Amino acid sequence: MQTIAVTGGSGKLGTWVIEELISEGYRVVSIDEKSSDRVRCKQLKVNLSDFGQVVGALQGADAIIHLAAIPAPIGFTNETIFSNNVRSAYNVLEAASALGIRKVVIGSSESAYGFCWSPEPFSPDFVPVDESHPLVPRECYGLSKAVAEQSGEMFSRRDGMRVMALRYAMIVAPHEYKGLTPGKPERYYKMLWSYVDIRDAVQATLAALRSEAEGFHALNIAADDSLCDQPSERILDDYHPEIAERRGKLDGRAGIVSNEKAKRVLGWKPSYSWEQYKETL
Repeated sequence: MQTIAVTGGSGKLGTWVIEELISEGYRVVSIDEKSSDRVRCKQLKVNLSDFGQVVGALQGADAIIHLAAIPAPIGFTNETIFSNNVRSAYNVLEAASALGIRKVVIGSSESAYGFCWSPEPFSPDFVPVDESHPLVPRECYGLSKAVAEQSGEMFSRRDGMRVMALRYAMIVAPHEYKGLTPGKPERYYKMLWSYVDIRDAVQATLAALRSEAEGFHALNIAADDSLCDQPSERILDDYHPEIAERRGKLDGRAGIVSNEKAKRVLGWKPSYSWEQYKETL
């Protein structure tokens, strides 16, 4: 039985990931600054900014899923958000290297592209946005995710570590669908109407854990469709008319952030859409 260390195990995605790992027979250790009565595995309270604590917590792990982070550029100072997210990711990767752990899955974000939290809205260079699009963050959170990805790529290059950085879209749990407003495209235009059901995010995370792909991979983890009840081509015309290049037609409500690479590399595909919950909206 493999032992999987999950940082941020008390968080929104972490609790779901741990439940699925347990159901599939893994031994799991949750590593977080706080414990949770929702987590049914060994829990360690760890300050991920302290390298010694991280090394001690990861002893005996066969692989790591690193989900711990301040999840948005709000509620803390910019310096705190950036330093917390970058230092924790670096310490996890450095500890993995020291302990001989060869597989790390990093929770990144589509915020690394820069669109979602930018103080001044701007449009992507091209659509659909795939992993070849430049990362151009304009605030501390997106920057922290971009730097964490660079750190993962460096450890992979130096040590041969297998590192997957998953650029999750906005993660939606089943009970949260009732609060969505797909009929108001103005609400989601900065994030390009991209989202992912938490159950699909969990399956993508476990697929990344099991993947035998060598090296470093950054992957968009998003639903197949957009979070809008209008055709994608129309909302792009209305909200992002300055986009210079459209790489193929977006049929119907097709997602504007591409998940094709994740499907190819992980053998994963999303199963859920907000349309399945229309009666609750």
